[in-house]
Amino acid sequence: MAPVEENEEGSLRQRKNHYPQEAACNGKAGGLSDGNGINGLIEWKRHMEGVKAELVEEMSCHLKDLLDKAVAEAICSHKRDQASILSSKKDHVNNKRHKGSISEKQKVFMHRASLLDDLMEVEHFRTIYHMFVAVLCVFVISTAAVDIIDQGRLFLDLDLLFYTFGQLSTVVWTWLCLFMYALLVPYRALHVLGSLYPESNHTLLLSAVVGGLLLVCQISVLGVLPIYVVTQYKLPPASSFIVILEQVRFLMKSYSFLRECAPLVMRKERKEIHLPKFSSYLYFLFCPTLIYRESYPRTPCIRWNFVAKNVAQFFGCLFFGYYLFFTLCIPVFTNMSKEPFSTKTLVLSIFHATLPGTFVLLLSFFAFLHCWLNAFAEMLRFADRMFYKDWWNSTSFSNYYRTWNVVVHDWLYYYVYQDLLSLCKQRYRAGVMLTVFLISASVHEYVFTLSLRYFYPVMFCLFAIFGVLFNFMMNDKRKSPVWNVMVWTFLFIGQGIQLCLYSQEWYAQIHCPLTECGI
Repeated sequence: MAPVEENEEGSLRQRKNHYPQEAACNGKAGGLSDGNGINGLIEWKRHMEGVKAELVEEMSCHLKDLLDKAVAEAICSHKRDQASILSSKKDHVNNKRHKGSISEKQKVFMHRASLLDDLMEVEHFRTIYHMFVAVLCVFVISTAAVDIIDQGRLFLDLDLLFYTFGQLSTVVWTWLCLFMYALLVPYRALHVLGSLYPESNHTLLLSAVVGGLLLVCQISVLGVLPIYVVTQYKLPPASSFIVILEQVRFLMKSYSFLRECAPLVMRKERKEIHLPKFSSYLYFLFCPTLIYRESYPRTPCIRWNFVAKNVAQFFGCLFFGYYLFFTLCIPVFTNMSKEPFSTKTLVLSIFHATLPGTFVLLLSFFAFLHCWLNAFAEMLRFADRMFYKDWWNSTSFSNYYRTWNVVVHDWLYYYVYQDLLSLCKQRYRAGVMLTVFLISASVHEYVFTLSLRYFYPVMFCLFAIFGVLFNFMMNDKRKSPVWNVMVWTFLFIGQGIQLCLYSQEWYAQIHCPLTECGI
């Protein structure tokens, strides 16, 4: 590389000494006549273009050599890393040592931003976000204009919003009960097991007793209490949704904590007791992940302006969703429930609900998986922000299910899918995958049933029947953009079906209660 640099420096010095002379000559020639001056200027311009081309060519050769050297060093480094990884895997197999989780594959947390935050740096993608904000502004302006024209004054009808989030005091004390139990009981049970396990000769009996008592407590507090509160106090939909989602979250969090730490505490070949820190477990209950680790990568500081922006966007999505229901759904389904049922009306209402259903899908994703989780991650300095992937580019439903909600998918993959595969000795993969689908569909339908207070298994049928069929029919081998169009088409239709049928049943429960119908 050195001779090339010397040649370039020499050629540059030579040009610096040569260009003034050429300029002087051209200047003198230009002083003879105007025609000669114009010709000299043209020749000088052509000469400079040639010099520029020569410089670009030499610099490109120099840059190519540097890039070739960098690529060669990267390849050597990659080979060394692969060799070290292979040697570590061989040592792991030979020594039969399992660190952390029982599963051989573990989730690796790293410092990375959410995908939408990276895409927002691109001006073209940021314009799409501005379009959604403009649509919200149009909804607000149109509602205000209708109120002023029809009623002569601005009338903000927020009764529906206040109703759906009613009885917040009941939600707060229920959440406190669930949180205090999830914080103290599983952690204390693990400490009791860890302190008694080395000294006891009846390890199997001890584990069964502690596990049985903990299971009874889990069912009583995290299982029965939220259901009792939702049904007994008749919480409205949004408040019920919060309680049931927190119930599911604490169940998944406590299971992950016990699943990761109990094997380490009960390991026979250990030399010392390794119990998790209380601060680590407390941090885990709030951080936006369902996979327990003693520590996570952390950001150096908290960007409070980033937190405020995400919180504002979250509440903006709530108001956006409220205006969608208030302007596009309620007028249609309120009148539809009073008319005789017909297939024509049902089909038309499904396609009428496709647009608001699609908006609800996008708003739910952006509000919860991006804004809400990023706000908590920033406040807790949680560095791994990969809560989702590019699910919108999916050409198969299998890829869509993996990338839509990475937080829940990781829990299902590491604690359900892998554990069931290990129990089946790496056989029956299709059956294990079907079991995971059924568990996920059942939990989704459980949340909807308790939140709306009626059993109408639309979500379960779409998820467990059509979702499973599309998962096996439209697999990852489909790479054509046509398949991406098909995924979006089925998503639009599925959202329209859910919104239409759940809204119809909601108003049917109001206008024709089962007690009045004699059922």
